[in-house]
Amino acid sequence: MGRPQVRVYYLSLEFYMGRTLQNTMVNLALENACDEATYQLGLDMEELQDVEEDAGLGNGGLGRLAACFLDSMASLGLAAYGYGIRYEFGIFNQKIVNGWQVEEADDWLRYGNPWEKARPEYMRPVHFYGRVEHTPEGVKWVDTQVVLALPYDTPVPGYRNNVVNTMRLWSAKAPCDFNLKDFNVGGYIQAVLDRNLAENISRVLYPNDNFFEGKELRLKQEYFVVAATLQDIVRRFKSSKFGSTEVVRVDLSTLPDKVAIQLNDTHPAMAIPELMRILLDTEHQTWEKAWDIVTRTCAYTNHTVLPEALERWPIDLFQNLLPRHLEIIFEINRRHLERIAKLYPGDHDRLRRMSLVEEGDQKKINMAHLCIVGSHAVNGVARIHSDIIKATLFKDFYEVDPHKFQNKTNGITPRRWLVMCNPGLAEVIAERIGEDYIRDLDQLKNLLEFVDDDSLIRDIAKVKQENKLKFSAYLEEHYKVKINPNSMFDVQVKRIHEYKRQLLNCLHIITLYNRIKKEPNKNWTPRTIMIGGKAAPGYITAKLIIRLITAIGDIVNHDEVVGDRLKVIFLENYKVTLAEKIIPASDLSEQISTAGTEASGTGNMKFMLNGALTIGTMDGANVEMAEEAGEENLFIFGMRVDDVDAMDKSGYDAMEYYNRIPELKQAMDQIAGGYFSPDQHDLFKDIVNMLLHHDRFKVFADYEAYIKCQDKVSALYKNPKEWTKMVIHNIAGCGKFSSDRTISQYAREIWGMEPSLERIPAPDDPRQ
Repeated sequence: MGRPQVRVYYLSLEFYMGRTLQNTMVNLALENACDEATYQLGLDMEELQDVEEDAGLGNGGLGRLAACFLDSMASLGLAAYGYGIRYEFGIFNQKIVNGWQVEEADDWLRYGNPWEKARPEYMRPVHFYGRVEHTPEGVKWVDTQVVLALPYDTPVPGYRNNVVNTMRLWSAKAPCDFNLKDFNVGGYIQAVLDRNLAENISRVLYPNDNFFEGKELRLKQEYFVVAATLQDIVRRFKSSKFGSTEVVRVDLSTLPDKVAIQLNDTHPAMAIPELMRILLDTEHQTWEKAWDIVTRTCAYTNHTVLPEALERWPIDLFQNLLPRHLEIIFEINRRHLERIAKLYPGDHDRLRRMSLVEEGDQKKINMAHLCIVGSHAVNGVARIHSDIIKATLFKDFYEVDPHKFQNKTNGITPRRWLVMCNPGLAEVIAERIGEDYIRDLDQLKNLLEFVDDDSLIRDIAKVKQENKLKFSAYLEEHYKVKINPNSMFDVQVKRIHEYKRQLLNCLHIITLYNRIKKEPNKNWTPRTIMIGGKAAPGYITAKLIIRLITAIGDIVNHDEVVGDRLKVIFLENYKVTLAEKIIPASDLSEQISTAGTEASGTGNMKFMLNGALTIGTMDGANVEMAEEAGEENLFIFGMRVDDVDAMDKSGYDAMEYYNRIPELKQAMDQIAGGYFSPDQHDLFKDIVNMLLHHDRFKVFADYEAYIKCQDKVSALYKNPKEWTKMVIHNIAGCGKFSSDRTISQYAREIWGMEPSLERIPAPDDPRQ
């Protein structure tokens, strides 16, 4: 058994929850009862569900992972709390206007949020600015500006086990005397208006995915959530109730035995210096004792190797905003470098590489280095990703502390991503192998016994066709495009980013289009190609990629020669609720990032679980998906990580591919010549220039392999029985990709806890 009565605190700047009503009904086994009750009232449950706004408090994978983890922690009976920020405005709503993305504020709280409960009795002060005084009584951080953190609690029910955990999100409030203490005569109105400055901290989610924006407001958000949360953690630790007995602790030395803090990426990295500050300045621990407590309590999950995504905060910003924390970080670094210097005498370059402080025109704090040094466990989110960080990004740290480094392959909750969004498929599976797989997804492998069973093949194909018909109706209503429901639904939905290579998909669309135009009488496999996702508002290339997709759609969809054999749709405002509609209806899942760039991916797992086949590179969790389902049951193509590394060394020459491959040259010339933008011939010149001369993600290098692989996909789709058999192999291989498995591994291997599927008896439950 692990440590008794450990509490896990999952700290994340993002929780991408989506809607809560249906998920709650599923987890509490109330769906049928509620359906019946609303029907009796003359209401329609689906219409009721459509009233709820998505809680879009995240950008993509990282925030949605946090949401799946909350579901699994509750379903596994862990005492766990999610802590984050209650953003007044979540990820923007995306409108497509004249083919371009336009952002609209997401006023999700306009009509209130029935799931949250404000807890003003637990309001906590958070300090900013000020200066540090070193006195004989100890260090004091004085003359600070105070912002209050008001907690809002949202229940997180486990799956049918009578466990309910809490997600606590902090909202910023100005104290009553904010700016009023020292206003000049007549300045009262302005002083009251200035309260907004404090409350802006929880106003809006930064809309960047895999990109670091070094703004003061963002650092304030990161410290705000950490400072408020740590006060809560210490308060709870110091006076905990176990049944009727209250345990009062004054000494924090046993904190690591009772508390586990998981940092979801470096965004909550300030937890490390903040906990040090509490232990040193408030609890008056020695440095050595405090540091031991911090490192045994904290653990860090890395989510990316892209250099532009890694957080590096300028020292002058720190000095101004959090002067005491900067002192602490400098001292952490001094001791850390002292240790490294002893291990590697004279290796100054290693000291430079491993320092928490990066030298340069502007000195910066490397937050990933802070997290590694201040944690007892560091994990990547898929096996290949964890290997890459050990071999490259954190190689020096791995050499010094190999025991710290672990892998925790991501997972998704089968409750939301199968039972809730695809009840037809969940039912077909349950008819064959029973319902227990919902809390033990490994049981899906029992489907392999039925892989040649005609009735299962028929049932799975039937569910997919029903989902496609339903989604076709949705598309026709929203996009006024006639959909061929017998076409292959080929889908790429995720944030728009060069590394995810939506452009490679575009080149395939154009190639397909050109082939149909050339041989209109050939028996082509019809496709409806859908691409969806948001571009960060400041990411110009990503916005231009959206414009290219819509432009290609305008030409392809109105070409009478092509007819219903090829349609291209850009899915507007992709979010959790749209994912729940499209994923069950998809035939082909596009997971085509350059090998070595996608840390894990979780959309890939959702498609696999819902009976779509994957076309993808050997990147992120695709590698493990191929292992679990059999590589012959995925459409794997393109360069491997080693090939990409070799090409980086030898040099990537896009022009060589352009000149050698006629179909690629034709497609590029069409984009460059204005074929898809007849009113503005040079509209896409920047994309063309990037692809030909400075493409970090080597789109052309994988073009040929991708097209050939897509031809194999088209051929197999013509044989529905063989296609569906491959689908069954994929669903049967999904067991590993449950977030229950992921969280069980975190619990046992990082937090020192034992997960449990036991049901807590409810006092009024007749089933006990």
